[in-house]
Amino acid sequence: MTSGVTAVILAAGEGRRLAPLTNTRPKPMLPVANRPILEYVIDGVVEAGIEHVVLVVGYKQERIRNHFQDGDTWGIDIDYVEQRTQLGTGHAVLQTQDVIEGPFIVLNGDRIVDASIVQAVVDAMQSEDGPVVSITSVEHPSTFGVVELRGNRIMSIEEKPLDPAPTALINAGVYGFDPTIFEHIQTTETVDGELSLPETLDDIAQDHPLRSVHYDGTWLDVTNLWDLPIVNAIQLHRERPRVDSEDDDPTGRDDDTVLGRNVHIDPSASIRGGVSVGDNAVIGANVVLEDTVILPDAQVDAGSVIRHAVIGANASVGANTTIQGGAATVIVEGNVYNEVKLGGVIGDNSHIGGATVFNPGAIVGDDASVEPGVVLNGWFESGAIVRRG
Repeated sequence: MTSGVTAVILAAGEGRRLAPLTNTRPKPMLPVANRPILEYVIDGVVEAGIEHVVLVVGYKQERIRNHFQDGDTWGIDIDYVEQRTQLGTGHAVLQTQDVIEGPFIVLNGDRIVDASIVQAVVDAMQSEDGPVVSITSVEHPSTFGVVELRGNRIMSIEEKPLDPAPTALINAGVYGFDPTIFEHIQTTETVDGELSLPETLDDIAQDHPLRSVHYDGTWLDVTNLWDLPIVNAIQLHRERPRVDSEDDDPTGRDDDTVLGRNVHIDPSASIRGGVSVGDNAVIGANVVLEDTVILPDAQVDAGSVIRHAVIGANASVGANTTIQGGAATVIVEGNVYNEVKLGGVIGDNSHIGGATVFNPGAIVGDDASVEPGVVLNGWFESGAIVRRG
């Protein structure tokens, strides 16, 4: 047991880059293998022996509070602290000042890691005073906070440097602190109106290089829409397949899939690898699914082929619709991302007419209606009515 250490989990963010999926739910509640991302974070903390968790919540916080409640299901005590306005990770940590009395760790609520990284950070905290920062290696470091090391000490943290990054080592987002960190955060300069925790740590490192803990385990980050099907598939490969449905398993179901409760899948459907199907979903005859996340109450009609996609809650997909998948160019908040693996995204409560074709990267918002036979390219706002011609 990791006695006396509290886990602070940051779960207040909106996740705008994941719209439309985050229009009605906070980013940490997006499903991976039919479980909210935040559940995996909680599991890691519990496995490391921590019994007290403080969840920093804000955007759509009722979804988190209703799901986790007081933590009794996990055998822990959960307290909630509200970050009313999302003003950065440092600002989020500051909101916990009144409930933190001793050593604590900080984790992101939207990133899946193993319990081993939590334990390693706690062990490092107990061996020496001062902040501890976990680091890991990734393929595209320039989208994260790149660290400069001297030995095992962090000399600097540079957020999102220009390509190519000077190193593949990044801040892994699990930290060990004592309450003195609050003073450091309060003296950090804001950047674009936000208090950044990595900025605070970079300031500290200029005077006292930070201790690092190197981590090579699972590190799954969902930042953009195309990350969700990829992370879902990776997690399904890691887990033992689970079927909660009362229906018989379809004969065309691969091992690395997961079905929710009360799912109906026609026996002729082909459910290939990397697929999660939420509760009460209906999959019609001769449907092909691959590397796809289907949220609860969705319906996919006969003959549809869907790859590398996300189908929102209570969305309906007409017969013979094609989301073929493949490399896409997607624009997110003015930034162009080329060669990303995304077939398409359909928001909650949207209706897609039969024989619709999604070109790679097509995104349909919530409550939209697409007439049959349309070829979709690019982004369609929530509530849109899309007609042929």
